[in-house]
Amino acid sequence: MSLFTVNKQLPPRSRSTVALFSFLLPILLWCAVSYLPFFWHPQTEITEPGSVSYFRADMLVDNAVFETETAKAIQAGTALPQGIPANPVYLPAPHEVATAFYTAFTTEPQRRSEEWLHESLWSSIQVIFWGFVLSSIIGIPLGVLAGTYDFFSRLFEPFIEFFRYLPAPAFGALAVAILGIYQAPKIAIIFIGTFFQQVLIVANTTRKLDASLLEAGQTLGASNRSMLFRIVIPGILPDLYKDTRILLGWAWTYLIVAELIGTSSGITWFITQQARYKNFDNVFAAIIMIGILGLTIDLLLAWIGRHLFRWQKTQ
Repeated sequence: MSLFTVNKQLPPRSRSTVALFSFLLPILLWCAVSYLPFFWHPQTEITEPGSVSYFRADMLVDNAVFETETAKAIQAGTALPQGIPANPVYLPAPHEVATAFYTAFTTEPQRRSEEWLHESLWSSIQVIFWGFVLSSIIGIPLGVLAGTYDFFSRLFEPFIEFFRYLPAPAFGALAVAILGIYQAPKIAIIFIGTFFQQVLIVANTTRKLDASLLEAGQTLGASNRSMLFRIVIPGILPDLYKDTRILLGWAWTYLIVAELIGTSSGITWFITQQARYKNFDNVFAAIIMIGILGLTIDLLLAWIGRHLFRWQKTQ
């Protein structure tokens, strides 16, 4: 079967292979940038300064500067500088990042006031958890009501449509002034970033419920309360679960912004500190850890969803 047949799923083995390439291709590109000198190495790492007074061993200089100084040394008949092609210091090679995955957990922070990586990750997870849980506790019921009853749709959605365009980080200073400098303002930013989108997405999902189910309930004389709790909510649960998974990923994207306000803590503070010390291997490792953690949670939720909603073909 062709890999590009319209509206047809690939065979299971082909789907797995293509999904593997989704990760493999960026890694191969990263390896090419890191290890192939002819691919992309805009700088030169000095191995021998030669007669160039300001060159130092392990120093990184632009290729144009290195070539200019080499030409000057040739003209003057002095010792030539030596160097090897190199990437900028902010783009570590894959093996350096892989090593940092381990050492970041085992290396003690440079200052006593700083947190270990596992402490930073745990702090960030708590911010995400409480921000998203609070958003869901309020946003999901409002979205269901807005999608079920036109009264609540007219009451809630016009203002929410307006408010969702306001950037959540703009409320950072206000959140600190009201909630203090610790975890509460960070949670508030996660809440603001997800709540208004959540109401609208859930409302739209609720409106997609098969109208024949509602008509059958009305024909059988179901009350408004019964229609809501016995038809609407059970009918949208699988799609509502999928929406929640997607919105949880949205909450993760606000984490970095949220942790920039108030006290310095969480994975954002770890990344900032490591960048300040020019430990870019740790920076990349921490960023990838966020992605792995988010993907792991999403895959776990998908697995749970397949067991909760067995009648669904895909989850």
